[in-house]
Amino acid sequence: MRIFVTGASGWIGSAVIPELIDAGHHVVGLARSSASAAALTAAGAEVQHGSLDDLESLSRAAAASDGVIHLAFKHDLAFSGDFQGAAEADRRAIETFGDALAGSDRALLIASGVLGLSPGHVSNEEDGHGADPAAPVPAGPAARAATAEFTLSLASRRVRAAVVRLPPTCHGDGDNGFMTILIGIARDKGVSGYVGDGSNRWPATHRLDVAHLFRLALEEAPAGSTLHAVAEEGVPISHVADVIGRHLDLPVSPIAPEDVSEHFGFLAHFVSADSPASSVLTRELLSWQPTHPGLIDDLEQGHYFRQHSA
Repeated sequence: MRIFVTGASGWIGSAVIPELIDAGHHVVGLARSSASAAALTAAGAEVQHGSLDDLESLSRAAAASDGVIHLAFKHDLAFSGDFQGAAEADRRAIETFGDALAGSDRALLIASGVLGLSPGHVSNEEDGHGADPAAPVPAGPAARAATAEFTLSLASRRVRAAVVRLPPTCHGDGDNGFMTILIGIARDKGVSGYVGDGSNRWPATHRLDVAHLFRLALEEAPAGSTLHAVAEEGVPISHVADVIGRHLDLPVSPIAPEDVSEHFGFLAHFVSADSPASSVLTRELLSWQPTHPGLIDDLEQGHYFRQHSA
């Protein structure tokens, strides 16, 4: 199949591309820079230059494809303070894909998240639904969940739409996400910290297992599917802190409640979350079986600490 992928040179996209190519698919990747284009070419993908704002170009690419995997999000805009602008740009891109694929029964997969679906309880694929897909993009964290619901609603227009919810950490060698940030905070503060008793849990998955699930979903997921790319239901944050402390030879300690925001910065809300998640339904539907190292084993391999050493 000819598959159009946005975010193709990103952390997840750069794992999805070889997964698709190795399975015999022809990949067209969206690239907004010459560096991204070069990376896609080196990976064996065809390059389409452009951005999420080029709606006419997105429409043509989707119409010419057998399926679309949408992984891009304007993180730079969101982190600069305009999350709403990033969320609305995301919705416009998905609306464009929906219009281009309507009536075709071709696949449209988007990435969403599991964090915060059912705080303190193990969430599953049936949780987190109910938003009005026809409503405008809401403000704040609900924006992306609402866009996921809109995506699923495209099944009524004969788009084989599916949402792949990702854990907060899709780990692996080269990761610059939350794990790397936590390691940087520990280095800067001289302590590997956690919130409360550290028993709050994060689901986690190796990015290569995530990439495999995207391929299975592209090939097999029924229209309207919500999938959880979750290998481990919940890794206690204290366990993560222990590994970081040991590798950096730093003390491991709880952070006083009044100091959590100052210590962790923008990560304070995330590192305080208890948000375990199940993928039982996803595994049953697509026979997905993660095979790569879990989060703690991956941290123990040492590459997180070597690549970010001074």
